[in-house]
Amino acid sequence: MRRYIMWSIGLLAYIVAVFHRSSLGVAGVEAADRLGVGTALLSILSVAQLAVYAAMQIPVGVLLDRFGSRRLLVAGGTLMLAGQLVFAFAGDVGTAIAARVLIGVGDAMTFISVLRIVALWFPPRRNPLMVQLTGMVGQLGAISSAVPLVLLLRHFGWTTTFLAAGALGAAAVLLVLVALRDQPTDLAVHPAQKRELGLKHSWSHPGTRLGLWTHFVTGFPGGVFALLWGYPFLTQGEGVAPGTAALLLSLLTVGGIVLGPVVGHFCGRLPYHRSTLVLGIVGSSAAAWTAVLLWPGRAPLWLLTTLVVVLTMSGPGSMIGFDYARSFNPADRIGGATGIVNVGSFVASILAIVAIGVVLQLHTPPGAAHPSLAGFRWAFAVQYVLWAVGAVQVYRYRRTTRRHVATLDLALAPA
Repeated sequence: MRRYIMWSIGLLAYIVAVFHRSSLGVAGVEAADRLGVGTALLSILSVAQLAVYAAMQIPVGVLLDRFGSRRLLVAGGTLMLAGQLVFAFAGDVGTAIAARVLIGVGDAMTFISVLRIVALWFPPRRNPLMVQLTGMVGQLGAISSAVPLVLLLRHFGWTTTFLAAGALGAAAVLLVLVALRDQPTDLAVHPAQKRELGLKHSWSHPGTRLGLWTHFVTGFPGGVFALLWGYPFLTQGEGVAPGTAALLLSLLTVGGIVLGPVVGHFCGRLPYHRSTLVLGIVGSSAAAWTAVLLWPGRAPLWLLTTLVVVLTMSGPGSMIGFDYARSFNPADRIGGATGIVNVGSFVASILAIVAIGVVLQLHTPPGAAHPSLAGFRWAFAVQYVLWAVGAVQVYRYRRTTRRHVATLDLALAPA
């Protein structure tokens, strides 16, 4: 029972971190008006946050193996609180970028800290399911940044909305500080003597790289849609009402929560077929976007809903990457290996967000209030490049990992 209490505390901290991370998604239009920026500069806000997140993953992994989950969750929560307070009073793009950087650094410390709690508190056979539950239930934070934030922004304004976000973060930090414990008292995890050697071993294993590319290719479609460009695409490009668009973003999260345990059960039962599922997720995402982008005129609501339902697999699919990190790395370097994997989809998301913003800027006529539907279509087409690169790498490292497993005669099921 105690293991579930510790997991729940860490999970709450992650839910709040996702709330902070996603809060810009539904505030994109208001941010552009408040800061006086176009689509290209607006994308820098999300890019700055994601770039810092991705860049911090490996250093945070090292710190996590050295200092444990509790300290990093407290530090990360405090940084995100500071970021929301700065964002609440930001009146120019420079201050807003600084605020999102603070949020990105704090966010970088959160998820892999919770995954370490799962790895140390739960038996190995339960890990795939618990990791999926962590990732998916944690996305409740995205729901909190969808409909509720839209209502707060509409009725109470920018400053009050983000001050309320900061207050939520403060409560989460206090709970972690008072109640969380890193690991069971009867479990001894000793840090490696040479941390850089541990990272080298983790990176050299093809299973870790398979996890990285799995995270890269599955996570970015849903991430880009939820973090920044989904809401403008639906409201400005497809003409969907703001309330309906917010509900679709919420569906993106709810669908992931429902499908996550199914994917976790699949990975626990059929570990040798995880990469097959990953490639299937990539193919379905590309197919759904193709149908929307090639539809003559504005896509009907049922097709947009289908797209969102397909994109719900982005989150569960990216969680498979962390299962690879756990399968092929011992407990004393799980933080570093998880950090390597967690770089994946955030690098892909940065590339996609920047490319989409630039293409939208190029296809927006001077003086136009917002990009046209054709501009959005050209912009979202950049995803196909990332899908192609990621799918090739997943297939490549799947074969390499299987050869490595066969050579060492590893037993993945007990792992």
